[in-house]
Amino acid sequence: MKISKDQLANLNQQQLPTLEADYNYLGEKLQESGKDANLLVRKLTEFQVAIPSWALGAGGTRFGRFSCPGEPASLEQKIDDVGLLHALTATAGAISLHIPWDIPQDYKAIMDRAASHGLLFDAVNSNTFQDQPGQAHSYRYGSLCHGNPEVRQQAIAHNIEVIRIGEKLGSDSLTVWLADGINFPGQHNFQQALERTADSLRQIYAAMPEHWKLFIEYKPYEPNFYSTVIQDWGTSYMLAGDCGPRAYTLVDLGHHLPNTNIEQIVATLMSRGKLGGFHFNDSKYGDDDLTVGSIKPYALFLIFNELVYGMTHNPDNPPPAWMIDASHNIKDPLEDLIQSLEAILEAYAKALLIDQAALQEAQQQHDVVRCQEILQNAYRTDVRPLIRKSRLAAGAAIDPLAVFRTLEVRKNLTRERGSQSRATGL
Repeated sequence: MKISKDQLANLNQQQLPTLEADYNYLGEKLQESGKDANLLVRKLTEFQVAIPSWALGAGGTRFGRFSCPGEPASLEQKIDDVGLLHALTATAGAISLHIPWDIPQDYKAIMDRAASHGLLFDAVNSNTFQDQPGQAHSYRYGSLCHGNPEVRQQAIAHNIEVIRIGEKLGSDSLTVWLADGINFPGQHNFQQALERTADSLRQIYAAMPEHWKLFIEYKPYEPNFYSTVIQDWGTSYMLAGDCGPRAYTLVDLGHHLPNTNIEQIVATLMSRGKLGGFHFNDSKYGDDDLTVGSIKPYALFLIFNELVYGMTHNPDNPPPAWMIDASHNIKDPLEDLIQSLEAILEAYAKALLIDQAALQEAQQQHDVVRCQEILQNAYRTDVRPLIRKSRLAAGAAIDPLAVFRTLEVRKNLTRERGSQSRATGL
């Protein structure tokens, strides 16, 4: 299924009068505070978030997965689904492949298909947290940290293979997330496991093309519940430093224990030029990977405050790679991703409204109340007219979720693919 510009234009026409009224009203208010609504719209239009290939099917847990009818059963169909998202939102301009779940069979055909939707290929992702059919050695007790050098070399070789696949697609970065760790005290030696991991990552880094970046992710627990080798941002930062200047820490919003000050982590990494990417999701307890902004939207706003500040004041930090990494479990995956994109843009737009000069002055004067008011005044602003205006300017849907339902996208996908179609790789 493809959504045409004419379809979007016709549906947008019904909402134009309301949008123009809302946008003009907000624009006048923003002008009073020295903000240019048109400039904000341009920034929102330029902001792009990658969609991972594994997010197009219904999520699940180790207890089970409840599929959604019409799921994409091939890489081609996954690209088509991201194309639908991008047509509706003009914000999902890249797809991030997970290997070996989504290895292209015909690279030219895959790249042509992505290009037909206006999509690029973002970071490629390796998988050494599962055993694959025909694999010589098991990752039951780890991969890059494993005590057996043959297991480590197998995992290193897989990452290098992922790099070569990414090269063919025009990607320029590799994301490494490790499940390596232990479930019980004494199961391995902490120092030796960390050093083996560092050595493995250095070998992977050395195999990258000169313009590529390595993103090292971290997670405090799961699937190992006593210890994970790369358990926090400090360990990731240290390992990135060991590898070289093109290795960075990747922050996943869900990969933190409850009440962790993620905005401070972001600020610290950007001040050192080491924040490579950011994965968006939300959680209540741990790594629940829920819809972005569904639980803690104010925390997301505070994180974006640091991201916006860092993008302005930390030129040594490369532009972060943005990606959604959420599990929608019982929602339609495409509807969930639309909601996530909306929440991301809202938090970004509100962070752009913060009067940084006034905030700096209040901080210098130790006016704690004023600091809070400046942040919350921006947060309480309804920025949806800016987001809708940016979509209109990009030829997308003013209200993507409403258009998704009006055009019965899921019903059409189910008709094309069948109600039993299942997403690959999950």
